[in-house]
Amino acid sequence: MIPQEIIRIKRNNKELSVEEIKSFIEGISNHEVDDIQVAALTMAVFLNGFSARETVALTLAMRDSGEVLDWSDVDKPVADKHSSGGVGDKTSLMIGPILAACDVCVPMVCGRGLGHTGGTVDKLESIPGYNTQADTDLFKKVVKKVGYAEIGQTGNLAPADKKIYAIRDVCATVESIPLITASILSKKLAEGIDYLIMDLKCGNGAFMQTFADAEALAKSIVAVAGSAGTKTSAIITDMNQVLGYNVGNALEVAEAIEFLKDNRPNKRLNVVTKSLCSQILVQCGRCKTQEQADKLVEGVIVSGKALEKFAEMISELGAPNDFTEKYHLYLPKAAIIRPIYADESGFVSAMDVRNIGLSIIKMNGGRTVPNQKLDLATGYTDFVQIGDKVDGKTPLAVVHCQSEEQYETVKADILQNITISAEPVKENNPIISRVV
Repeated sequence: MIPQEIIRIKRNNKELSVEEIKSFIEGISNHEVDDIQVAALTMAVFLNGFSARETVALTLAMRDSGEVLDWSDVDKPVADKHSSGGVGDKTSLMIGPILAACDVCVPMVCGRGLGHTGGTVDKLESIPGYNTQADTDLFKKVVKKVGYAEIGQTGNLAPADKKIYAIRDVCATVESIPLITASILSKKLAEGIDYLIMDLKCGNGAFMQTFADAEALAKSIVAVAGSAGTKTSAIITDMNQVLGYNVGNALEVAEAIEFLKDNRPNKRLNVVTKSLCSQILVQCGRCKTQEQADKLVEGVIVSGKALEKFAEMISELGAPNDFTEKYHLYLPKAAIIRPIYADESGFVSAMDVRNIGLSIIKMNGGRTVPNQKLDLATGYTDFVQIGDKVDGKTPLAVVHCQSEEQYETVKADILQNITISAEPVKENNPIISRVV
């Protein structure tokens, strides 16, 4: 079928057939469809939408554009987690090893940063030697040996999505429920998983800024995944403030390791991470009740078993054997590490998280073009939380950057995008709703 005719149909707000969608995706895989045509179709979908039938067809076509993994020889539940993207969201780095320590098999294929949000692959690439592009054979070997592995999309897993994902990032077509649904699920279904838990972010730092949009995406993913035979549920979580204390690739790896060491974890990050783990443990039958799951999750963290899984996994994929003990010696460091203080004393009452995420891009910690090389050292530590008291001694954040110009730029961003009030405010519960 002719690509421009398929684009024309959707441009005119008409429904595409399963065959037309499959033909277009096959054209991407066969290099018969140009990048500009992919951009055109995704913009048409962004503006005119997709029906439920079109979304299922797109998801399955993208899944089948490459290899679909088979775990029939694994005698344990095969599950995964995915987040719709948030600023400071490093939960995948902890959830994988926690679930593996709970005897769940987790073949986790992760993405890169998208728009103003960070990506797990970029975070992992701050670990020296770590092979995020492991081939399928090595990926399966590590998953079976350790219980989990985290890699980026290989050339064999949902290759059509890899192309579309990069183009959407730089063509302003990220915030589309059908495209997000198909992108997430094509990778997840290609993993061959039986169970999936979704972390759908909602708020000014999320792609879905309203609860209605987040709930619509959650229902779309649960329905499409269910139609493909993967039992799926979703937790809608708050993204009106950064998640955790650290924002930025290497800095988030550091926070994840401290989390697995049970070293004063951020309260909201703790709640979101453990809630996702517990729900998947009940969903896959590993635990009978939420209480039992909560105790199991807490136990593998306190005992150090989850940290051991993380250390073993990254070592199998090329990282130093002593990385978790000496990560501060291995992770890249910025030239300038300096705090930002508020112009007035008071309490943090709100923040524009999307703009905070965009400030990372200004430090070259996120992309403006698909193949851009990132500065993995830049970002923020000790980021304030809503409700925190700030003054001349308590910074809003500590900046990690490479130049005075970068520092002054992001300092202005942070001061402009964090609201200080005279009176204390109550923070929101990070768990907003559940969709099953």
